[in-house]
Amino acid sequence: MRDLKHLIYFEDLLQEANNELVRKGKDDGNLCLGYTCYFMPEVLLDLPGCFAVRLRAPKCTSPDMATYYMSGRTCHYGRSLLERALEGGYNFIDAQLATETCTVTCRFQEHLGYMDDVINNATFKTEFTDVPFKKNENSIDHYEKQLKLHVLDFLEREFGVDVSDEAIMKSIEINNEVNDIITEIGNFRKLDNPTITGYEFHVITLVSMVCPKYLIIDKLRETLEELKTREPDDKPNYKIKVLLAGSENDDPDFIKLIEGCGALVVADRFCYGSLEARGHINVEPGDSPLRAVAKHYLLTSQCARFMEQREMRNRKKVIADYAKEYKADGIIVASNKFCEYWSYERMIDSIVLPRDYGFPVCSIEKEYINTASGQLRTRFQAFVESVELKKLQEGV
Repeated sequence: MRDLKHLIYFEDLLQEANNELVRKGKDDGNLCLGYTCYFMPEVLLDLPGCFAVRLRAPKCTSPDMATYYMSGRTCHYGRSLLERALEGGYNFIDAQLATETCTVTCRFQEHLGYMDDVINNATFKTEFTDVPFKKNENSIDHYEKQLKLHVLDFLEREFGVDVSDEAIMKSIEINNEVNDIITEIGNFRKLDNPTITGYEFHVITLVSMVCPKYLIIDKLRETLEELKTREPDDKPNYKIKVLLAGSENDDPDFIKLIEGCGALVVADRFCYGSLEARGHINVEPGDSPLRAVAKHYLLTSQCARFMEQREMRNRKKVIADYAKEYKADGIIVASNKFCEYWSYERMIDSIVLPRDYGFPVCSIEKEYINTASGQLRTRFQAFVESVELKKLQEGV
């Protein structure tokens, strides 16, 4: 396939958190608001005069300083974020909008508030939002109140941000346009012979999360138009298609590693993926914009922190349904080492998805910084061969 026009530019934007478009957004006089979790609705951080940046730690090699503060038995992702903060890598953010969700990212965000001068920015503040563990009307009520108190009221009080219903609706419209573009780009992965790779799609998804949307949306639109006429290779350069599920993954090179072993990643049901993060936000009649946001982010989430049996079982069905929709031959479930939620989820997935839905599963544990690429490559190659053999035996 011919190269995508903006792919190199998108890749360059992912080389550092304080990228070219973030700097441009700051130069335009906007507030930069950091976050780490889907439960902090980015739509509320994209209000007029603000833009959201989902934090990453690109090029982090070893979180030695962060390990001193957080211990070596915590998720590498949270430690890598703190390492980058201690190095001065997040001095551009004006506030960190935190959520009481993942324990290790909570600890990272607490350090930003407790430790003097970790963020060298005179305006910097951290605010925490509590997120329910259930999906019911009481939970929606609680979540909506938390978002008002710890996001809207906080932004209005500390920075004078316009948090009116009109402002929220405008942000919903902009976010929905970006979400719809990413979703339409992702639909090309459903083709019998997809015209976009998993690596390319992950790069595109990530730039939509880490750049001001008003500065990136034109290039996203151009990429969508380009893909409408992009022709696939005459002979596919992959052997099987897979869905990748699991915990936090903001490293396109991890997907490139999988695809280098012959498995095209056609669906992304992981943190920092597009499914469900790029879903369309609907404002139902009778709901305020804030109520609609609370409903959307709470009810669409497939996070492993929801531990009721019905939610756990539904997550398996959602993954299986996505695998069917995107014509995947197998499923890779990858969790970061010491991830408290996905360590359990990965084990259950490796049992339930083959038994109840018939999908072969490759279950792996990895670090945020992928130093064991040789071992992972061996695992993925073996999985690809086993799925190929299964398809031959079934005459597919």
